[in-house]
Amino acid sequence: MSQHGGNTVEVAQQLGIPADTLIDFSANINPLGAPERVKTLIKDNLACIEKYPDVEYRHLHQKLAAAHHCDPASIIAGNGATELIYSIVRYLKPRKALLLTPGFAEYRRALQQQQSPVEIIDYPLSEKQGFQPDWCLLETLSEVQPDCLFIATPNNPTGLMPDTQFLRALVDYCELHRIALIVDEAFIDFIPNAEGLIQQINSTRHLYILRSLTKFFAIPGLRLGYLISGDTTGIAWLKAHREPWSINAFAALAGEVLLDDQQYIADTHRWLKIQQHYLWTHLSAFSELTVWKPTVNYLFFRCNKSDFDLQSALLEHHILIRHCKNYSGLNASYYRAAVRSEQENRLLIDALEKIFPHG
Repeated sequence: MSQHGGNTVEVAQQLGIPADTLIDFSANINPLGAPERVKTLIKDNLACIEKYPDVEYRHLHQKLAAAHHCDPASIIAGNGATELIYSIVRYLKPRKALLLTPGFAEYRRALQQQQSPVEIIDYPLSEKQGFQPDWCLLETLSEVQPDCLFIATPNNPTGLMPDTQFLRALVDYCELHRIALIVDEAFIDFIPNAEGLIQQINSTRHLYILRSLTKFFAIPGLRLGYLISGDTTGIAWLKAHREPWSINAFAALAGEVLLDDQQYIADTHRWLKIQQHYLWTHLSAFSELTVWKPTVNYLFFRCNKSDFDLQSALLEHHILIRHCKNYSGLNASYYRAAVRSEQENRLLIDALEKIFPHG
């Protein structure tokens, strides 16, 4: 099975059912769907398919930079944040990298695909510590002395957000010791008023921040993300060495307006506040599950029933959740589920009540 969520076609083929009959909780995509403004924009600009996009994506970079109050020279857009993970690794050419586990699989894959071997050191986030990095990470950096560190804020798959004071200390430490710090903020837009670390790029040269527009704005078919850094030399290198036209015309056009859609952003935060609480409260009521309180649009939990495949059990109800057994540091007991619409969330709880009957 695929390493990522959203593989409904593959799962449906295995089950012998139509893909559209599966309720997909495995991919963390906003169930509100793409903004109507974007759909209209694409319909009104269908002629874009007859022209090459601007190979420099000038308007897109200017709009993204304006949204974050930074210079366009500090930003590069990509075909999803994943493209930029591979690109930044090619630019940095690290010899020794530290990865927090569990974590997004593409960091490791990007490092492993380098021509020169990269020593990858795992830093396990333990359940005892709430799967959160703490000040011990700085001690490990001092001992190991890597030249590259990946961290996701919030983390994937746990959905947990590290302490703000700790993150600022981590940025300062990496800047002082010239460690490339790649911070993946792909899901941070789901946290209302979360500033992230973009404001620190003006005072740093070793901080690289990844952002995604795919999840929050529900455009996984378009694919769009971006990287921001005070290392403008590095950004220029990335732009000069990227494959031409990696972003399609519609994705570039959508990226110019998405961050201005304040109504959609507010609607998303309103939906998430209600449905996140609903799902967390009801999942936590099952004694068979241990659920970590989420900060974003997905929940991380452990099934306490030994030798039990909860993903397979839910597939009998045509519900797909994300198994986390292929994340480094996790076993077959851990799962992740997206927060979906009210109706879909209720269907998930109803299915679990059949799987774990009480009384």
